[in-house]
Amino acid sequence: MATLTSVSALQASVAQAQQLVQQDQSRVNQDASRLEQSQNQLTKDKQQLSDTQQQSRQASQPALKAATPVRIDNAIEKPAPSQQALPAALTAAKPQVNTLGQTIGKFINTVA
Repeated sequence: MATLTSVSALQASVAQAQQLVQQDQSRVNQDASRLEQSQNQLTKDKQQLSDTQQQSRQASQPALKAATPVRIDNAIEKPAPSQQALPAALTAAKPQVNTLGQTIGKFINTVA
């Protein structure tokens, strides 16, 4: 039979075990919080590293060549009359024939 002393000892052991479980649970919660903070910091650090590497690559690329300055004095001058005329290929309208043998202009006028 169980004696009063052994029951008291068992109750004390259970109480101590519960206290240890609560302490361990508190430590687990703290560790989980620290882990989450560390993961967030790691994500920020990775992004910062990526940005720094990209900036470094851009800085190490050779500088772009400066564009040659545009001379606007040629653009302002009036071109000679021979340069103003359109080429003959552009002045004479050539009728375009579709697969049915109709000129496109007549086809558009008929449909519209």
